[in-house]
This record gives sequence, structure tokens and C-alpha cells, in this order.
Amino acid sequence: MSLEYAIEYPCEMRRRHGERLLRGLGRAGSLVSQIVNATLENERAPSEESIKFTTELSDELEMAEQVAAYCRAHCPAHIEQNFDYEFGDDEDGDLDDEDEVANPFQPSVSGEPIGCLGRIRYPIEARFERFLADRVQLLSDTLPQEQWPNLLRILVDPESPFDGEVTKELRRVTTPEGLRFFELRVPIALARWAARLTTDNLFDLLAGFASSDDGASGYQRELPVMALPDYADFLEALLINDLTVSERARLHAQGASYAQFVRFTKAMRLAESLGVRLLLD
Repeated sequence: MSLEYAIEYPCEMRRRHGERLLRGLGRAGSLVSQIVNATLENERAPSEESIKFTTELSDELEMAEQVAAYCRAHCPAHIEQNFDYEFGDDEDGDLDDEDEVANPFQPSVSGEPIGCLGRIRYPIEARFERFLADRVQLLSDTLPQEQWPNLLRILVDPESPFDGEVTKELRRVTTPEGLRFFELRVPIALARWAARLTTDNLFDLLAGFASSDDGASGYQRELPVMALPDYADFLEALLINDLTVSERARLHAQGASYAQFVRFTKAMRLAESLGVRLLLD
């Protein structure tokens, strides 16, 4: 289960294959990448089931690689190749900038063969959700309200449309296979200026808006162009700003959710620069 997203850039591959097929190719490539990574991490031979699954997807994988090759060479919407954050020296002094293993901002394999696509995999890790809650609390406690990110002001407004009800329902879901959308069964409540908020409100906001084309693209939700700067500002305030390189490295090491949301934020900035929607589903 995952939240899938796409930068809706009108490239040759989109024109040729269409959004739905492109999304299917991206999903197939990502699934196989997960299988390969799990096999390498466990240091054991792939199971018969995983070999069969990969073989059945061979045609899709071949096409996905053809699309990916075009993306790497030509597409300005390729997230890894066209956007990254610049960071200075580590204030803690305990991270070697030359150490590609320790430094999470060296180029890395995202598991996404098609560079304008991405996903945030469920369940959202409890440790990451606590980190987000702490960061929202810190912003609301330490900044004057006039300096808050616009989306934080919207969240604390009593008339905010992000009431947390959608996420509340998702927390109750457990599939027959035992899968969940969130590790935490109860949201984290905030305090003081943010006392009306829980992390349910936050995740409702991150799910974006109903698609303006009624899902014609295959995606049911979106971040419209005019909303992208505010979304990127807010997520950068939570995930990037005022964190040392060492702190970011620790967040990467603690689980997958942090890196996936950082890439999501990069996609917002890149979509903003291209003047196109970020599609969500």
C-alpha cells in the first residue's frame, strides 16, 4: 500500500504511453526493486515466488527501463537528476562529507525507475510521525504567528478543511494480511497554539485536494500549481530547515518514511518550477 504521486509534465513518454500505463510501469519497477533490495539485505537467494513474480513482469520491466532511459537523458521532471537541496558543513562535526554511506544527501537509488513518479509507502512509521509532531510543535512554539508557514496557519484555523477525519478512518483499517496505513493507532495531539491539532489533521493536509479533472488522469487527488509553494515551504520547514546533516542522517537511518517524504518535497519544488500539477492517489 502506498500514496503514489506524479509530476504531470507533458513529456514524450506521457504522450506516447499515457498516464495510466506510465503509472503501471512505475509501480512494477518499484515492486521489483523492493524484492531485489530485500534479497540483498537478507543476504540469501531469492525465493521461487519472487523469481516467478519478477519473470511475469519481464515485459513491463523492459518497457519501464526504456522509459527510464529516456527520462534520465531528456526529462526536466526527473526528480533525482533535476532537483536537490544544498547543505553546508555539518554543525555537529561528526559526519564525514566524503562518506557516501553516512551522508544521506549523496545521490542514491530511490527504487523509482521513472523519475517523475514516486510513492510514500505505508505504514507511516511511528517514529517518523512523532518527529513530525515535534517539528510542528516547535514551529508553533518558537515562531511568531506572522512567521508561521501559510499551511500551519490554515491548520490551526477553526474553519480549516483538514479536519483529520479521513486519516482517522485510515488508522482503523487493518487488511486481512495484517497491513496498516499507520503504525500508531492513535494520533499525536499537539499543545498550546496548536492545541486543536493532531497528526490526523497534518496527514489530511498532506493528502492534497480532490482532482480537478475528476480522476481522468488516473489519480484521484492533486496539489494544484498555486498550492505547491505553500506545501513545499511547509514540508521544508518540517523536514529540512535548521536540521544538521548529522540529524538528517540519523532520520534516514531510523526508517524509510523520512527519505520518502523528503523526495515528495523535492517533487513539489520541481513541479512548482515547471508550472505543473503534482498528482496524488
